[in-house]
Amino acid sequence: MTCSCCNNENNCIKLVPIFSNLTEEEMLEVRAITKDRVYEKGEMVYKAGDKGEKLYVIHTGKVKISRFTESGKEQVIRVLGPGEFMGELSLFSSEPVKDYGEVVERANMCIIDGHKLKELMVKYPSISFKIMEELSKRLERAENLIENINHYSVEKRLAQTLLDLADGKGVIKLEITKKDLASNIGMSQETLSRKLSAFQELGIIELIGHRKIVILNERALEEIE
Repeated sequence: MTCSCCNNENNCIKLVPIFSNLTEEEMLEVRAITKDRVYEKGEMVYKAGDKGEKLYVIHTGKVKISRFTESGKEQVIRVLGPGEFMGELSLFSSEPVKDYGEVVERANMCIIDGHKLKELMVKYPSISFKIMEELSKRLERAENLIENINHYSVEKRLAQTLLDLADGKGVIKLEITKKDLASNIGMSQETLSRKLSAFQELGIIELIGHRKIVILNERALEEIE
């Protein structure tokens, strides 16, 4: 299925930071090697073992990036939204893709040919630097997650995650399932549910339905060790 997301004025090429320094003429070169497509919720954009060699830019929707252990346990690495991209590692390696990209919210995407994009990266070094900058940020986030799992209690990790996800009014509207949230912060879904219930019993948060959490005592969350 195709869409017109990459043809309108505010297309996904303009949204993604790695192309933000390009002129309009240069962006036209990127568009020339770009196709657009709609992915439905639950559809795999790519899976481990695929050849890759494409850069996927999200215009609308959300995609979950995860890996599976030999025992079949899923580890959610990150959830990407509009303006973000994935598949970049396959541009620099001939190895098959190791992650799974699953759509968690119906997504319009621009798909850029990897071989042709590498030619443009030589022509316009700013694209290369922007991609390296984004990879550095993702590496830092991964290292922070590893540090948090090794040094902080599950309560501390959950408290910090809730503070990070909350809006200015202390309201959290989960965009992924609690199972995926638990995986992303390194705990089981059962542990997450128990800790959320415990926080609610202490009057720190209020759980509303399956996807909404209201922080009632921000300081209490900040003081959890």
